[in-house]
Amino acid sequence: MRIAVASGKGGTGKTTLAVGLALTAPEPCHLIDADVEEPNSRLLLGPTDLSKRPITIPVPVVDLDQCVHCGDCAKICEFHAMAYLADKPVVFADLCHGCGGCMRVCPTDAIQEVPLSIGELAQAARGDILLTEGRLDVGKALPTPVIRQTVTQTAPDRPLTIVDSPPGTSCSMMTAVRNADMVILVTEPTPFGLNDLVLAVETLRQLEQPFGVVINRADAGDDRVLRYCEKEGIALFAAIPHDRKVAEAYSRGRHPVEAVPGMKETFEQLWTTVLRAAAEQTAGGPS
Repeated sequence: MRIAVASGKGGTGKTTLAVGLALTAPEPCHLIDADVEEPNSRLLLGPTDLSKRPITIPVPVVDLDQCVHCGDCAKICEFHAMAYLADKPVVFADLCHGCGGCMRVCPTDAIQEVPLSIGELAQAARGDILLTEGRLDVGKALPTPVIRQTVTQTAPDRPLTIVDSPPGTSCSMMTAVRNADMVILVTEPTPFGLNDLVLAVETLRQLEQPFGVVINRADAGDDRVLRYCEKEGIALFAAIPHDRKVAEAYSRGRHPVEAVPGMKETFEQLWTTVLRAAAEQTAGGPS
Protein backbone atom coordinates (compact mmCIF):
# COMPACT_ATOMS: atom_id res chain seq x y z
CA MET A 1 0.00 0.00 0.00
CA ARG A 2 1.33 3.41 -1.02
CA ILE A 3 0.01 6.51 0.75
CA ALA A 4 0.99 9.97 -0.52
CA VAL A 5 0.67 13.08 1.65
CA ALA A 6 0.23 16.28 -0.35
CA SER A 7 -1.00 19.85 0.00
CA GLY A 8 -1.99 22.68 -2.29
CA LYS A 9 0.31 25.04 -0.42
CA GLY A 10 3.27 24.91 1.93
CA GLY A 11 3.02 25.27 5.69
CA THR A 12 -0.08 23.16 6.25
CA GLY A 13 1.70 20.45 8.25
CA LYS A 14 2.24 17.96 5.43
CA THR A 15 5.64 16.73 6.60
CA THR A 16 4.50 16.53 10.21
CA LEU A 17 1.59 14.35 9.08
CA ALA A 18 3.77 12.11 6.89
CA VAL A 19 6.32 11.49 9.65
CA GLY A 20 3.52 10.97 12.18
CA LEU A 21 2.04 8.28 9.94
CA ALA A 22 5.44 6.60 9.71
CA LEU A 23 5.88 6.63 13.49
CA THR A 24 2.45 5.07 14.07
CA ALA A 25 2.31 2.74 11.07
CA PRO A 26 0.71 -0.63 11.85
CA GLU A 27 3.42 -2.40 9.84
CA PRO A 28 7.05 -1.70 8.89
CA CYS A 29 7.05 1.22 6.47
CA HIS A 30 9.11 3.07 3.90
CA LEU A 31 8.99 6.86 4.26
CA ILE A 32 9.96 8.69 1.05
CA ASP A 33 10.67 12.40 1.31
CA ALA A 34 10.00 13.62 -2.22
CA ASP A 35 9.95 17.31 -1.32
CA VAL A 36 13.37 17.46 -2.94
CA GLU A 37 13.84 21.24 -2.83
CA GLU A 38 13.46 21.29 0.95
CA PRO A 39 13.43 17.75 2.42
CA ASN A 40 13.04 17.84 6.19
CA SER A 41 11.43 14.56 7.25
CA ARG A 42 14.86 13.55 8.51
CA LEU A 43 14.82 16.37 11.07
CA LEU A 44 11.72 14.99 12.78
CA LEU A 45 12.55 11.33 12.36
CA GLY A 46 16.15 11.59 13.50
CA PRO A 47 17.80 8.60 11.79
CA THR A 48 21.58 8.18 11.75
CA ASP A 49 24.15 6.56 9.46
CA LEU A 50 22.79 7.83 6.17
CA SER A 51 24.03 6.24 2.97
CA LYS A 52 24.22 8.66 0.04
CA ARG A 53 24.64 8.44 -3.71
CA PRO A 54 24.29 10.98 -6.51
CA ILE A 55 21.18 11.30 -8.67
CA THR A 56 22.09 11.84 -12.31
CA ILE A 57 20.44 12.42 -15.65
CA PRO A 58 21.99 11.70 -19.08
CA VAL A 59 23.02 14.81 -21.03
CA PRO A 60 24.32 14.92 -24.61
CA VAL A 61 27.90 15.40 -25.77
CA VAL A 62 28.46 16.04 -29.48
CA ASP A 63 31.39 14.60 -31.43
CA LEU A 64 32.13 17.46 -33.86
CA ASP A 65 34.11 15.17 -36.17
CA GLN A 66 30.97 13.07 -36.81
CA CYS A 67 28.45 15.92 -36.78
CA VAL A 68 27.05 16.89 -40.21
CA HIS A 69 25.39 20.06 -38.85
CA CYS A 70 21.88 19.03 -39.88
CA GLY A 71 20.31 20.72 -36.83
CA ASP A 72 17.86 17.87 -36.12
CA CYS A 73 18.96 17.69 -32.49
CA ALA A 74 18.15 21.35 -31.85
CA LYS A 75 14.81 21.07 -33.65
CA ILE A 76 13.56 18.17 -31.55
CA CYS A 77 14.56 19.60 -28.16
CA GLU A 78 11.47 21.10 -26.52
CA PHE A 79 13.55 22.49 -23.67
CA HIS A 80 15.98 24.46 -25.85
CA ALA A 81 18.90 22.58 -24.35
CA MET A 82 20.54 22.35 -27.78
CA ALA A 83 21.14 25.14 -30.25
CA TYR A 84 23.31 26.00 -33.23
CA LEU A 85 25.68 28.93 -32.91
CA ALA A 86 28.06 29.70 -35.77
CA ASP A 87 27.03 26.39 -37.35
CA LYS A 88 28.16 24.44 -34.31
CA PRO A 89 25.94 22.52 -31.89
CA VAL A 90 25.91 23.92 -28.37
CA VAL A 91 24.58 22.00 -25.35
CA PHE A 92 23.03 23.84 -22.41
CA ALA A 93 23.28 21.05 -19.83
CA ASP A 94 21.29 22.90 -17.15
CA LEU A 95 18.24 22.95 -19.45
CA CYS A 96 18.50 19.29 -20.46
CA HIS A 97 15.83 16.91 -19.14
CA GLY A 98 17.68 13.77 -20.21
CA CYS A 99 14.99 12.54 -22.62
CA GLY A 100 17.49 11.23 -25.18
CA GLY A 101 15.58 12.60 -28.18
CA CYS A 102 18.59 14.38 -29.68
CA MET A 103 20.66 11.21 -29.65
CA ARG A 104 17.90 9.22 -31.33
CA VAL A 105 17.38 11.63 -34.25
CA CYS A 106 21.08 12.16 -35.00
CA PRO A 107 21.70 10.58 -38.44
CA THR A 108 25.42 9.99 -37.84
CA ASP A 109 25.39 8.87 -34.19
CA ALA A 110 27.46 11.92 -33.30
CA ILE A 111 25.72 12.36 -29.94
CA GLN A 112 26.51 10.31 -26.85
CA GLU A 113 25.19 10.73 -23.31
CA VAL A 114 27.16 11.29 -20.12
CA PRO A 115 25.75 11.46 -16.58
CA LEU A 116 25.20 14.87 -14.96
CA SER A 117 24.70 15.00 -11.20
CA ILE A 118 21.61 17.04 -10.25
CA GLY A 119 20.88 15.77 -6.76
CA GLU A 120 21.46 13.27 -4.01
CA LEU A 121 19.62 10.23 -2.72
CA ALA A 122 20.04 9.38 0.97
CA GLN A 123 18.73 6.39 2.92
CA ALA A 124 18.70 5.57 6.60
CA ALA A 125 16.68 3.43 8.99
CA ARG A 126 15.09 4.01 12.35
CA GLY A 127 13.56 0.88 13.79
CA ASP A 128 10.91 -0.39 11.36
CA ILE A 129 11.06 2.81 9.30
CA LEU A 130 13.27 3.11 6.23
CA LEU A 131 13.73 6.73 5.16
CA THR A 132 14.55 7.59 1.55
CA GLU A 133 15.28 11.25 0.91
CA GLY A 134 15.80 12.99 -2.42
CA ARG A 135 17.59 16.33 -2.48
CA LEU A 136 17.99 18.63 -5.48
CA ASP A 137 21.41 20.24 -5.82
CA VAL A 138 21.50 23.97 -5.09
CA GLY A 139 21.24 25.96 -8.31
CA LYS A 140 19.65 23.14 -10.32
CA ALA A 141 16.18 23.65 -11.81
CA LEU A 142 15.14 20.06 -12.46
CA PRO A 143 13.23 18.76 -9.43
CA THR A 144 11.03 16.34 -11.40
CA PRO A 145 13.80 13.88 -12.43
CA VAL A 146 15.05 13.87 -8.83
CA ILE A 147 11.54 13.20 -7.55
CA ARG A 148 11.00 10.46 -10.11
CA GLN A 149 14.18 8.63 -9.10
CA THR A 150 13.35 9.11 -5.42
CA VAL A 151 9.78 7.77 -5.48
CA THR A 152 10.74 4.73 -7.56
CA GLN A 153 12.99 3.43 -4.76
CA THR A 154 11.47 0.27 -3.31
CA ALA A 155 11.62 -1.55 0.01
CA PRO A 156 10.08 -5.02 -0.52
CA ASP A 157 10.42 -5.88 3.17
CA ARG A 158 8.16 -2.97 4.21
CA PRO A 159 4.47 -3.39 3.32
CA LEU A 160 3.60 0.31 3.67
CA THR A 161 5.06 3.23 1.72
CA ILE A 162 4.42 6.85 2.71
CA VAL A 163 5.40 9.61 0.28
CA ASP A 164 5.92 13.14 1.56
CA SER A 165 5.11 15.08 -1.62
CA PRO A 166 6.18 18.58 -2.67
CA PRO A 167 3.55 21.28 -1.99
CA GLY A 168 1.52 22.81 -4.78
CA THR A 169 -0.10 21.35 -7.90
CA SER A 170 2.78 21.42 -10.38
CA CYS A 171 4.57 18.58 -12.18
CA SER A 172 6.57 17.92 -9.01
CA MET A 173 3.49 17.09 -6.95
CA MET A 174 1.90 15.05 -9.74
CA THR A 175 5.08 12.97 -10.16
CA ALA A 176 5.15 12.20 -6.43
CA VAL A 177 1.51 11.10 -6.07
CA ARG A 178 0.90 9.42 -9.41
CA ASN A 179 1.19 5.78 -8.27
CA ALA A 180 -0.34 6.21 -4.80
CA ASP A 181 -3.19 3.98 -3.64
CA MET A 182 -4.51 6.90 -1.59
CA VAL A 183 -3.58 10.59 -1.37
CA ILE A 184 -4.07 12.56 1.84
CA LEU A 185 -4.52 16.27 1.15
CA VAL A 186 -3.53 18.36 4.16
CA THR A 187 -5.13 21.78 4.41
CA GLU A 188 -5.96 24.48 6.95
CA PRO A 189 -9.26 26.29 7.58
CA THR A 190 -8.27 29.61 6.02
CA PRO A 191 -9.14 31.34 2.72
CA PHE A 192 -5.67 30.51 1.36
CA GLY A 193 -6.01 26.93 2.53
CA LEU A 194 -9.38 26.53 0.80
CA ASN A 195 -8.17 28.14 -2.44
CA ASP A 196 -5.19 25.83 -2.75
CA LEU A 197 -7.20 22.80 -1.63
CA VAL A 198 -9.60 23.39 -4.53
CA LEU A 199 -6.65 23.45 -6.95
CA ALA A 200 -5.22 20.24 -5.46
CA VAL A 201 -8.59 18.50 -5.64
CA GLU A 202 -8.99 19.45 -9.31
CA THR A 203 -5.49 18.12 -10.04
CA LEU A 204 -6.09 14.77 -8.36
CA ARG A 205 -9.43 14.37 -10.08
CA GLN A 206 -7.76 14.87 -13.44
CA LEU A 207 -5.18 12.24 -12.45
CA GLU A 208 -8.05 9.99 -11.25
CA GLN A 209 -6.27 9.52 -7.93
CA PRO A 210 -8.33 8.53 -4.86
CA PHE A 211 -7.96 11.05 -2.03
CA GLY A 212 -9.31 12.41 1.21
CA VAL A 213 -8.68 15.48 3.32
CA VAL A 214 -7.11 16.17 6.70
CA ILE A 215 -7.80 19.61 8.16
CA ASN A 216 -4.89 20.70 10.34
CA ARG A 217 -5.37 23.36 13.04
CA ALA A 218 -9.05 22.73 12.44
CA ASP A 219 -10.31 25.10 15.15
CA ALA A 220 -8.06 28.02 14.16
CA GLY A 221 -10.19 29.29 11.26
CA ASP A 222 -13.68 29.01 9.82
CA ASP A 223 -15.81 26.19 8.44
CA ARG A 224 -15.47 26.94 4.71
CA VAL A 225 -13.13 24.01 4.07
CA LEU A 226 -15.52 21.66 5.86
CA ARG A 227 -18.48 22.95 3.86
CA TYR A 228 -16.53 22.59 0.62
CA CYS A 229 -15.68 18.95 1.39
CA GLU A 230 -19.32 18.21 2.20
CA LYS A 231 -20.52 19.90 -1.00
CA GLU A 232 -17.99 18.04 -3.17
CA GLY A 233 -18.47 14.68 -1.46
CA ILE A 234 -14.85 14.55 -0.35
CA ALA A 235 -13.95 12.20 2.49
CA LEU A 236 -12.73 13.97 5.63
CA PHE A 237 -10.14 11.68 7.17
CA ALA A 238 -9.43 13.81 10.26
CA ALA A 239 -9.71 17.27 11.75
CA ILE A 240 -6.72 17.91 14.00
CA PRO A 241 -7.24 20.81 16.45
CA HIS A 242 -4.69 23.54 17.08
CA ASP A 243 -2.46 22.77 20.06
CA ARG A 244 0.37 24.97 21.28
CA LYS A 245 2.18 21.87 22.57
CA VAL A 246 2.46 20.62 18.98
CA ALA A 247 4.29 23.80 17.93
CA GLU A 248 6.53 23.62 21.00
CA ALA A 249 7.50 20.02 20.26
CA TYR A 250 8.13 20.84 16.61
CA SER A 251 10.36 23.80 17.50
CA ARG A 252 12.52 21.42 19.56
CA GLY A 253 12.84 18.94 16.70
CA ARG A 254 10.54 16.40 18.34
CA HIS A 255 7.53 14.95 16.61
CA PRO A 256 4.18 15.58 18.37
CA VAL A 257 3.43 11.84 18.28
CA GLU A 258 6.33 11.32 20.67
CA ALA A 259 5.91 14.48 22.74
CA VAL A 260 2.22 15.46 22.95
CA PRO A 261 -0.26 13.34 24.93
CA GLY A 262 -3.10 11.98 22.80
CA MET A 263 -1.42 12.68 19.47
CA LYS A 264 -0.34 9.07 18.95
CA GLU A 265 -3.95 7.93 19.31
CA THR A 266 -5.03 10.59 16.79
CA PHE A 267 -2.62 9.24 14.19
CA GLU A 268 -3.56 5.63 14.89
CA GLN A 269 -7.20 6.52 14.26
CA LEU A 270 -6.16 8.30 11.07
CA TRP A 271 -4.43 5.12 9.88
CA THR A 272 -7.63 3.15 10.50
CA THR A 273 -9.67 5.63 8.48
CA VAL A 274 -7.18 5.84 5.60
CA LEU A 275 -6.71 2.09 5.27
CA ARG A 276 -10.47 1.56 5.31
CA ALA A 277 -10.93 4.18 2.58
CA ALA A 278 -8.15 2.64 0.48
CA ALA A 279 -9.69 -0.83 0.85
CA GLU A 280 -13.09 0.50 -0.21
CA GLN A 281 -11.51 2.20 -3.20
CA THR A 282 -9.77 -1.01 -4.24
CA ALA A 283 -13.02 -2.91 -3.90
CA GLY A 284 -14.80 -0.36 -6.06
CA GLY A 285 -16.78 1.22 -3.22
CA PRO A 286 -16.91 4.83 -2.07
CA SER A 287 -13.70 6.68 -1.28
